[in-house]
Amino acid sequence: MSPYARVTIVNVGYRATNYWVVSAGVSRLLVDLGYPGTMGTMRAGLKRMGIPLEEIRYDLATHYHIDHAGLAQELKQAGVPLLVLDTQVPAIPLMKRWTKPQDRYVDITPDDNVTIACPESRKLLERIGIAGEILPTPGHSDDSVSLVLDDGAVFTGDLTPLALATPEQAATVAASWRLLWDHGATRVYPGHGRIRPMDPGSV
Repeated sequence: MSPYARVTIVNVGYRATNYWVVSAGVSRLLVDLGYPGTMGTMRAGLKRMGIPLEEIRYDLATHYHIDHAGLAQELKQAGVPLLVLDTQVPAIPLMKRWTKPQDRYVDITPDDNVTIACPESRKLLERIGIAGEILPTPGHSDDSVSLVLDDGAVFTGDLTPLALATPEQAATVAASWRLLWDHGATRVYPGHGRIRPMDPGSV
């Protein structure tokens, strides 16, 4: 019998971006973190789906672009720790370059994040009842990561479909999809668009 609770997945997204809540009972992980200045919208989405903010144990951005990590600091201020992969650290301060004053972006402080390496991710997720791991999947951006659950669900952010990759991206993108396939991914939960089966043609 598995020691893990059955995992449920809920989309609390808005503005054509998916924000996934992965839950093992009332222990939850938020994958991708909202646009800057939209904390009210994020709270409303969580409330609509019956998810108390205080049950979210960590936030994880698949990459540091404003539609995927814009609320990181505001969520931290609301009590939700930010889980950062060590490969993502250099990308965090660069994100501000793409914001405007009207975005009301709040700078991400570096000293109070939970920073780990990808090989440490399984143990951390295990502590919150989720069976899976976080893998580096560059292609869309150098700091991109994906969360792969042992049940086959994979959260890929904006990892480029191989058919849409430029010639310069193609080898990197193909290697990232192959890594996910090799780790058992069968269903893609993307940052934009619908859930879809993993396409063997992309690996």
